[in-house]
Amino acid sequence: MAARLDRLGAAVAALALVAAGALPFASFRANRIVAGQARMIWEALPPLGAALLLAAVIAVAFVAVARTPAVLRLAASFVAVALLAVAIGLTPAHLAPPGNNYARVSPASGFWVLLFAFAILAADALTRLRPRPLARVAILALVAAGLALVLGSGLWDGLSILKEYSTRAASFWREARQHVLLAFGSLVVSTAVGVPLGILCHRVRRLRQPILGVLNAVQTIPSIALFGLLIAPLGWIALNVPGAAAAGIRGIGAAPALVALFFYSLLPVVANTVVGLGGVPRDADDAARGIGMTDRQRLFGVELPLAFPVILTGIRIVLVQNIGLATVAALIGGGGFGVFVFQGIGQTAMDLVLLGAVPTVALAFAAAVILDAAVEAITPATRRVDA
Repeated sequence: MAARLDRLGAAVAALALVAAGALPFASFRANRIVAGQARMIWEALPPLGAALLLAAVIAVAFVAVARTPAVLRLAASFVAVALLAVAIGLTPAHLAPPGNNYARVSPASGFWVLLFAFAILAADALTRLRPRPLARVAILALVAAGLALVLGSGLWDGLSILKEYSTRAASFWREARQHVLLAFGSLVVSTAVGVPLGILCHRVRRLRQPILGVLNAVQTIPSIALFGLLIAPLGWIALNVPGAAAAGIRGIGAAPALVALFFYSLLPVVANTVVGLGGVPRDADDAARGIGMTDRQRLFGVELPLAFPVILTGIRIVLVQNIGLATVAALIGGGGFGVFVFQGIGQTAMDLVLLGAVPTVALAFAAAVILDAAVEAITPATRRVDA
């Protein structure tokens, strides 16, 4: 009997059943800052809705435990997530008094654990199916389209996080643009500097250890400490260098945040460039020399194309890292989604914290999926060398 059970599926099923039966599904509060009152599934939803959701959880648990086809497991997880999205959207109408604009209803631990369990089941199914890179990106686009449909339908408008958004829509998109600018701007600059620096470390071996040692030391500095260390020198530059302040350089704001993220980004780019170039097959380099290619031609025509998947992996690490670290930039006036996170912490308003945290996680996840797919898509092609 044990051989017929899926071990990971059994863990997922146990997690989902515990979340549905023992953890609160939603939290009701009289206003945005008071402590919430936990509500189980059968308290947070109308009887029919609660029965359907519990039945769906049990059905998905059976699918997860049994050694079912991967396609069925993926479909079951997607259907379960869709039902979960509908169910949480129905809770405000059931829990909050009609016409009460101060009451807040938010997802509780049971909802998040159920979502986590279904996400694990979906990830396991995708791992077994091994979809091609384009298919993975298409699935991501499908999930994004489903989320946009739910948000556009107004189903979640009663949830507290959407109420926080409705009063801050303009500032939300302004900080979103700032967050993207910090994450992607630092990535572009670090790539432009890090790839040539990695090439230099590969070609001049005596420079490799000192440069990588310095970059490793930078990585050990806590992010908030590095942001703080940059305030004084950038403030001095703004006061003493003509045109620096007009260009946006100052002690606090986006400038120190961008510089700090740039320093954090250098090590993955430089290290992966060195590793990628070091992994170029010697036969390929010898063949390029044999046909009379110069050093420059070998670098751009053979070495960099073959090393590009490894370099792109470093860029992926940098982007995901910087999307998360850009949140801390709000502490020094750099803006971004961290503005809502730290405002929410100061006001003990967890839904405001989620307004900044959820898009940050979603953006990092989407970037990781897309760049992983890009790395896998280009790897087979760039490994072919036309001798």
